[in-house]
Amino acid sequence: MRRQALILLLPATLMLGGCLAKAVVDVATAPVKVVSKGVDLATTSQSEADEKRGREIRRREERLAKLERDYEKQLDDCEDGDRRACDDARDTYAEMQQIIPSIPYEPEDD
Repeated sequence: MRRQALILLLPATLMLGGCLAKAVVDVATAPVKVVSKGVDLATTSQSEADEKRGREIRRREERLAKLERDYEKQLDDCEDGDRRACDDARDTYAEMQQIIPSIPYEPEDD
């Protein structure tokens, strides 16, 4: 009987040893994992920064395209004698001039 108990206890102690070793490793590496996760959240990777810059440039390009459409309509109305459209066209043109320098120039490939 005693022999059977020892045979059953031997694998159990080996398994328990593995569990304890894993627990010790988890406890020891927990602070490193927490710090690295905090650093990852606090910093922006280059690809994330590039994506954000690309979204911002596209937003400006879309705004400029809308202003150009509005400007053309306002100029047409201004030429038809609408004074308010002339004032609006002037304001729209001024806003366009503010946005244009913030959009990077990309030469066309021929």
